[in-house]
Amino acid sequence: MKATLAPGITYEARHLVTKAMSPGHLPVDVLSTPSMISYIEAACSNAAEQHLDGDEATVGTHVCVSHDDAVLEGREFIVRCRLASVVKRRLNFEVEVDGPDGQVSRGTHQRAVVDPSRMGGAP
Repeated sequence: MKATLAPGITYEARHLVTKAMSPGHLPVDVLSTPSMISYIEAACSNAAEQHLDGDEATVGTHVCVSHDDAVLEGREFIVRCRLASVVKRRLNFEVEVDGPDGQVSRGTHQRAVVDPSRMGGAP
């Protein structure tokens, strides 16, 4: 990990809801919770990426978020994250998702810095 991986780094990404992001069991296509979490994880991973050494990556270890409002297909949502703390190799992010009508999600996401070559493989 580089010294620049420090509390305060931020990342923001904008996305449009597509039919593929919808849970499928509703009468309208909206951003599903699993899709939203995937975009939260990607934002936090992207925030950390440039601050890692070449042989490092991050993996998600904990997610605690709300899902407070729907975002319809074709509408934009914004994912924002801020690195709140670094504890050894654990990265603790504050996250938020906003849609056209306001707050969609708030919460936290934790990632761990790992060396992928040490993760093992198939026996």
